[in-house]
Amino acid sequence: MTSLIVNGRAVEIDVDPDTPLLWAIREQIGLTGTKYGCGIGQCGACTVHIDGVAVRSCSVLAADVAGKAITTIEGLAENAAQHRLQRAWIDHDVPQCGYCQSGMLMAAAALLAEKPHPSDQDIDEAISNICRCGTFQQAREAIHAAAKA
Repeated sequence: MTSLIVNGRAVEIDVDPDTPLLWAIREQIGLTGTKYGCGIGQCGACTVHIDGVAVRSCSVLAADVAGKAITTIEGLAENAAQHRLQRAWIDHDVPQCGYCQSGMLMAAAALLAEKPHPSDQDIDEAISNICRCGTFQQAREAIHAAAKA
């Protein structure tokens, strides 16, 4: 058994030691907001926070993060209210197909936690997620709006 702390809740899962965190989150815990994209840590669709740091969950083993605080898109907002980034994402029409958006939101949340008022360069460096719909400009505008909220 592996003990994880996901979105503030202790969870016991029975997984193979080689199971990526992404699959533990989706298949064992049933939180499907974290998406599978490339499977090699490049696209960022699977981004979650581990102890507040944005991490590609397809490239991390579940057993290696036992006891650490894992936050998924389902845990980004508090008290069922939208996170300021989620509101800004809607206000700036960032989601197109939406597939990569949970990972991009998690990367943006980690950025704002580290740099409350990021520059365009900070955003470009921190948000390395791949969005095939090309919503990078809208995402940048939404991050700036959320920083002011």
